[in-house]
Amino acid sequence: MRSIGGTPAALLLLGVCAVFAGCTGSLFQSKAPPAPMYLLSAKLGTAAQAVPADLAVLRPRVRAGLETDRIAVLYPDRRLDYFADARWSGPLDEVLQDLALQAFGTGAHLRNVSADVSAFTSAYWLEIDVVDFQAEYTSQSAAPTIHVHLLARVGAAGDRRILGTVDASAREIATDNRVPAIVDAYERAAGAALAEIVTGTSRTLLGLEHR
Repeated sequence: MRSIGGTPAALLLLGVCAVFAGCTGSLFQSKAPPAPMYLLSAKLGTAAQAVPADLAVLRPRVRAGLETDRIAVLYPDRRLDYFADARWSGPLDEVLQDLALQAFGTGAHLRNVSADVSAFTSAYWLEIDVVDFQAEYTSQSAAPTIHVHLLARVGAAGDRRILGTVDASAREIATDNRVPAIVDAYERAAGAALAEIVTGTSRTLLGLEHR
């Protein structure tokens, strides 16, 4: 066996690998605690009038920069960043789809509301574009204003024809510049925008079913 300075080369190689493995373990394993995750809920009042229609809520389409589980913040110079110590419970498209299902489940009186896995068995579908979903600071503000802007389209499953649209926007000022207060403002703004979508969609479907 070939030796280096009287030590077999294979033993030297094993020693180098062991040292390198120890170094990488300490260099690349972060000891920082994971960022807390925040769960949003949609709480709407129940609609009085029943709509005999089945609706599939498709996965929302999210604007570039917002398609993440990180909580977005926009500064006065239009710089988009994210809060370092907070995350949503999942990617924003999944969070908004779940919120929309909750909103229609409590705020509409439809025959059935489901996720896009049942889109082909539902007569109608709803698709949402997420235009804004960020905390916005101004040069004078101590706490941010939450801006939620959603564009919704209601369509027929048979021919993909668009039957109605809803442009829903809401702004809510956080009561404090701490993450829990900011998340609470997010929930209020998202709930207000989704309430507009639920009302507009229900009105569209009710008109179609009563023709």
